[in-house]
Amino acid sequence: MRGLMQEWPLLCHKIMDHAALYHGDREVISRSIEGPMHRTNYRNIHERARQVAKRLEKDGITMGDRVATMAWNTWRHLEAWYGILGMGAVYHTLNPRLFPDQIAWIMNDATDKLLFVDLTFLPIIEAIADKVPSLAKVVVLTDAAHMPQTKLANAVAYEYWINEADADYAWREFDEGTAAGMCYTSGTTGDPKGVVYSHRSNVLHAMTGAQPDMLNLSSNDRMMPVVPLFHANGWSTAFVCPMVGASMIMPGAGMDGASIYQILTEERVTMTAAVPTVWLMLLEHLAKVGGSLPDLQRVVIGGAACPPAMIKTFQETYGVEVIHAWGMTEMSPLGTVCTLKPEYKNLTGQARLDLQAKQGHPPFTVEMKVTDDENNPLPWDAKSFGRLKVRGPAVSSAYYKGHGAEQFDAENWFDTGDVAHVDEHGYMQITDRAKDVIKSGGEWISTIELENLAVGHPEVAEAAVIGIAHPKWDERPLLVIVRRQGCDPSKESILDFIRDDIAKWWLPDDVAFVDDIPHTATGKIQKTTLRKQFSDYKFPGT
Repeated sequence: MRGLMQEWPLLCHKIMDHAALYHGDREVISRSIEGPMHRTNYRNIHERARQVAKRLEKDGITMGDRVATMAWNTWRHLEAWYGILGMGAVYHTLNPRLFPDQIAWIMNDATDKLLFVDLTFLPIIEAIADKVPSLAKVVVLTDAAHMPQTKLANAVAYEYWINEADADYAWREFDEGTAAGMCYTSGTTGDPKGVVYSHRSNVLHAMTGAQPDMLNLSSNDRMMPVVPLFHANGWSTAFVCPMVGASMIMPGAGMDGASIYQILTEERVTMTAAVPTVWLMLLEHLAKVGGSLPDLQRVVIGGAACPPAMIKTFQETYGVEVIHAWGMTEMSPLGTVCTLKPEYKNLTGQARLDLQAKQGHPPFTVEMKVTDDENNPLPWDAKSFGRLKVRGPAVSSAYYKGHGAEQFDAENWFDTGDVAHVDEHGYMQITDRAKDVIKSGGEWISTIELENLAVGHPEVAEAAVIGIAHPKWDERPLLVIVRRQGCDPSKESILDFIRDDIAKWWLPDDVAFVDDIPHTATGKIQKTTLRKQFSDYKFPGT
């Protein structure tokens, strides 16, 4: 017997239909690439997205074609996304922080036919366009007055291009399993791999993300997604915000501490989200100018482990609740969020901070387990750590063209490549990437835990831990430190600072001071580069 409910496909453009109809006046505010602030609303975004869809069809884009975007978070990027989605094409976000040859490789792998690009990134495309034979047109996200001279023969200004079509367009109807978007992994080990989101997975993921125990967004929020749309599906903010009617405050290219602080305060942002490196810049700026955050209520921190010292500063100095989150491009990307269940609601002080340093518990639609190397499940005892595996309706079942098949098993479990443990209440904590964990004398040492402790030192700006070959113990930890500006901490002071909080054998054998620590295109510490940098290093006395 089947239910007697209407067939209503979960299509992404229905989200913008809803936003335009029931939250049409809700603001979408952007710092434009040209400079001035731009103000619009969901009703106008909806209308212009239909223009985009109609204009794409005029350019010969059809169902399933890949349309790339290389752009900051602005109203034009949002319009482009929904226009692409509404006519059945596939948005393909390109990360401009990858190497140019890698970008060209990704575009060729996806066979991109058209590209929306911001002025900032036009030189990147000029340098590689002749390496991408499928690319028929480049739409520069600006108006005719700001359109620069370019050697690209197929380039056109967005405002001129979009005005060649009106908004008299009916969204295409198709199966909810149709591809909606593509995002490639950063490719730190081998070539990048394509993740393909469906309309159904994006809509379900957005509904999951809006839940109170997850991001807890509503029409009363003014949400600023600092995380770019080209990072892991934009953490789904482009879907969650219009779904619930939250205003969107788009920071454009202004990603430094001063620019973020200005827009947070002037636009009365209530919630925001980004990787820890962004918040490090903001907190340094706040300390320098003596600023405050009177309107900001919640900050989501993910993409890399959030140091407890950062959580403490936000909450105790500025009165802003920190929501620690974890996910992956392959998970659309939300995996866990560290909101407080009743069992932990009354925690205070250091015990609360210790809990908030965990990546948190999964929502409905994410199943999770931790296994040993033989795929045997490990107990949820907050100490047995092993390989973290996940599955669910917004988790990849395969990579584009079948690459990386070894990460998926017959029961749809995806091996995340993270090493983690889980406590009795389902709170997960990542202790390392599988490729970064240090094996010393047959025992594992968590580099993330050491890094978080070191960053708590008042004279440390950033920390990284890597394993260095040791003649007796196989590997031992080396702590790499970036000093806080104007400070000169000693090796001994840093080791003394962390000594009492770890097992004796975890204590790094040495500390190295550097001017900066390399990061991947998605903001994570690039330990492969660090290991090369210290490939000839020898511990004292070895």
